Amino acid sequence: MNPVTGKKVLIIDDESSIREMIAIALEMAGYEYLEAENIQQAHEIIVDHRPDLVLVDWMMPGGSGIELTRRLKKDTTTAEIPVIILTAKGEEDNKIQGLEVGADDYITKPFSPRELVARLKAVLRRATPQGVDEPIEIEGLTLDPISQRVTIGSRPLEMGPTEYRLLKFLMTHQERAYSRAQLLDQVWGGNVYVEERTVDVHIRRLRKAIGSTHDFLIQTVRGTGYRFSAKRSV
Repeated sequence: MNPVTGKKVLIIDDESSIREMIAIALEMAGYEYLEAENIQQAHEIIVDHRPDLVLVDWMMPGGSGIELTRRLKKDTTTAEIPVIILTAKGEEDNKIQGLEVGADDYITKPFSPRELVARLKAVLRRATPQGVDEPIEIEGLTLDPISQRVTIGSRPLEMGPTEYRLLKFLMTHQERAYSRAQLLDQVWGGNVYVEERTVDVHIRRLRKAIGSTHDFLIQTVRGTGYRFSAKRSV
């Protein structure tokens, strides 16, 4: 018997046979699972139960998997939940469309249970780097990965989901300089089509969000990119 991972996966597909096949594969790999047969039911489950990952079929009654993904990624309370889109469509533009709305990966049907579990594990690893789930505190700046809140002292900070992911990566990888390309790969994901200068925009937004008392933590490394460090640059 496989050990329970403690991770909960929501399976969204209108075909009960597909849901059953996925459920068996997840159960054998030690995952808990929830099921939904349409988009409305799925969103209610996501709000009530906060799964660790969502598997959603591209074509669904009452709305597409793309629409649900876009909705989840725009809402700061659900933006951090990884989404894998299941699709029978292999065309390149459909794959790009899924990634552009924020999907973390896609799997083309038919797929094997082994492939599904392997891709799911990879996405979950990226979503929780180094298994971090304890609050991280540096110079009074605290990031809590469980509640997904960032505070300075007792004051909550407002920031978008991309700035949050960027800050989380930097705080868990201190003192190392990262190029823009490396940050894109680690924070946005290697399959996402965005320009390197996008990193600069989000770094500016992140510095603004944490304020002038703590923006020194995010340092520009000339000729390379950025690093997070509590050591003030001279």
